Amino acid sequence: MDTTARVGTSGWNYPHWREKFYPQGVPTRAWLSFLAERLSTVEVNGTFYSLTRPAACDAWRSSVPPDFLFAVKGSRYITHMLKLRNFRAPLANFFASGVLRLGAQLGPILWQLPPQLPFDPVRADAFLSALPEDVRGAERWARRHDQRTTGRAALTAPDGRDARLLYALEVRHPSWLSDDAIGLLERRGVALVAADTAGRHPRSLARTSRDLAYVRLHGARRLYEGHYTDEELADWAARCDEWAAGGARVFVYFDNDRDAAAVHDALHLDALLRGRAVGASPRPRQPEDLAPRELPSHFGFR
Repeated sequence: MDTTARVGTSGWNYPHWREKFYPQGVPTRAWLSFLAERLSTVEVNGTFYSLTRPAACDAWRSSVPPDFLFAVKGSRYITHMLKLRNFRAPLANFFASGVLRLGAQLGPILWQLPPQLPFDPVRADAFLSALPEDVRGAERWARRHDQRTTGRAALTAPDGRDARLLYALEVRHPSWLSDDAIGLLERRGVALVAADTAGRHPRSLARTSRDLAYVRLHGARRLYEGHYTDEELADWAARCDEWAAGGARVFVYFDNDRDAAAVHDALHLDALLRGRAVGASPRPRQPEDLAPRELPSHFGFR
């Protein structure tokens, strides 16, 4: 069992992190490698805006250690434009676009819903029930792709083909926190994202998946900016410890990217989870927190 949460950031390609995290001499093409030496996961958010390419996914994977995992954000064309209707061809294109090339290093898949989309039980269940259970199922979906990915489709995974796929749903309309909506997520085994959005959107810590806990920290007081306090990080560490002890695979991503707060908060939380004794005070940020990570042998899962 993986007893340590994985902590990362929502994206890595931020020019304003230069000198605040990335040293001046590290070229842009090496930023992912630099991040992956210090954290164990990252959330790919570019896939939310457009289809990726197999070559991009190959490059990402070749830049990181073999135990590093990529969470991938699902297409906004499905969630925000189609609003979960008529999703079959776009879902096939999403899986055919290169995501499968991540293979055994493909972590959870995140679907983020728009604030204007209320819970509709029929529409929601149709989409959630269609999501493939494992990588082989995703390969079958990929073979249904249309002309948008013709000529650059990746239809098979290089490894990890028997791995189960994990899904998380970030909701932004309060109706998705109703008993009916929570019950549907539980039946489908989809994790409700614990999202901190500085009070902008509904927040819930309800656990709807026994296997996955997924946290997105956009900012405690302002969206996308400002550090989390030591006390707030200690609280999140305690929750993550509890969820992991219960058997869940825990993933936490910081999205407060301004001034590189996200990556420094991620390093701090990761240090708390890996190094603190139960009941101990949070460890303050230290320069050595930027040193390459050392993972316990049981850290990864497949």
